[in-house]
Amino acid sequence: MLGAMTATLIDGKALAAAHRERIALRLAEAKRLGRTARLDAVLVESGDNGARVYAENQKRTCESLGIEYRLHILPAGSGFDEIAGRVLLLNLDEAVSAVMLHLPLPDGIDPYRIQRLIDPEKDVEGVNPANIGNIVYGHSSLAPCTALATIRMIESTGIDLRGKRAVVVGASNVVGKPIAVLLMRQEATVVSCNKFTEGLAGTCLRADVLVAAAGVPGLITGAMVKPGAVVIDVGVNRVTGPDGATRTVGDVSFDEVREVAGWISPVPGGVGPMTVAMLLANVAEAVLGGDRVA
Repeated sequence: MLGAMTATLIDGKALAAAHRERIALRLAEAKRLGRTARLDAVLVESGDNGARVYAENQKRTCESLGIEYRLHILPAGSGFDEIAGRVLLLNLDEAVSAVMLHLPLPDGIDPYRIQRLIDPEKDVEGVNPANIGNIVYGHSSLAPCTALATIRMIESTGIDLRGKRAVVVGASNVVGKPIAVLLMRQEATVVSCNKFTEGLAGTCLRADVLVAAAGVPGLITGAMVKPGAVVIDVGVNRVTGPDGATRTVGDVSFDEVREVAGWISPVPGGVGPMTVAMLLANVAEAVLGGDRVA
């Protein structure tokens, strides 16, 4: 049996705080070696203030760890050449150790076209296809932050993934697919599926580890979860309640599943804080190099 019938909460905030302590040690090591950690982020102005607020929060978090943070704000309506040009300049700047791209981009600009231009050694979000490819081949690489956060949260339960059945619901390029590959690298038996998978409920019910990353509110119910399973909810969905108020929910029906699972991550307060921590961990690794993923 993997755990009690009332699930143990995987507290993403507490786990992120613990990881920040380890990141601080890595950054101190970099400083002793005479290396400065600097994260440069590119943001295109838009009507949505969410990215700007996220950037400001990111700046404060970086500064608390001694990471220099520079935000490059491009005017609304900037074209591909302007955005790509800024990224390429940051690639060439030896003072820059890490580069990331804030989304959304202006209509008509495919984020992939910009992300693939980020120097793989500075790509702390792990979105460059070269880094994702290196994960598949098992080479040292900067892993996508959300995927890495998910693995670290699973590891925090103490489960030995070798031989365990892991089901990942959702197969996006920078979340679902990398999670599946990282689980394979832990020698789990991995099933990758999506919201359209026939017999999805039965597939999930056999999972020792269940990762929900489909972007469908409440997709995973209590009846779909094996008693004692580890359940990680990666979904971030905004829904409107009967009272007209909006709130953030995951892909898991939390109240139902917590009565069946052994461990469960909440939304909010689960994968989100850990994703930010993994971004910072990747900044430290971009400065120091070395093995970066399990």
